[in-house]
Amino acid sequence: MVNRPNTVAVGTIVWLGSEVMFFAGLFAIYFTLRSTSPGLWESQSGLLTVPFSLVNTIILVLSSLTCQFGVFAAERLQPRRTGWKPTQWGMVEWFFLTYAMGAVFVIGQIYEYAVLVSEGLTLSSDSYGSAFYLATGFHGLHVIGGLIAFLFIIGRAYAVKNFGHKEATSAIVVSYYWHFVDVVWVGLFFIIYILK
Repeated sequence: MVNRPNTVAVGTIVWLGSEVMFFAGLFAIYFTLRSTSPGLWESQSGLLTVPFSLVNTIILVLSSLTCQFGVFAAERLQPRRTGWKPTQWGMVEWFFLTYAMGAVFVIGQIYEYAVLVSEGLTLSSDSYGSAFYLATGFHGLHVIGGLIAFLFIIGRAYAVKNFGHKEATSAIVVSYYWHFVDVVWVGLFFIIYILK
């Protein structure tokens, strides 16, 4: 018998490759606009609240850890907890925690947008605003997509009679997506908030 890779996992990885290209385009837009307007970038980037965004980033990065603990539980074919200690949690509990952390990240991003808009930085205010909102906004939409995927995986864990390899594979491929979204954010955070 030939041992072939799981087609769902391979398909997800190929799709994530296209997502890499999408975000590469956003990074290219950001750097191109930045190179043509260095003075604008210097003044507008001063509006960003780096400590707040750093906390938000830490929350999102830590959600990758909780997601991976959910994957470990799925690989053990343990959909739900066997006790109250985190070491006894199943995939559902870890994914709920990941969902909550991702939701906190999105709420933090919405709050940041509200503050920046009140300070006059909008999508149409200038090229900095356009690049900032396009890059972070599309990332935020990807995070929301991941949150929806977590709800589907959690719902599926409750819907099936026996949690098996199909359900575990679904959990694993959603984790691929979530880790990808987290890595993209680390890049965006470094480029937008740290690299001046």
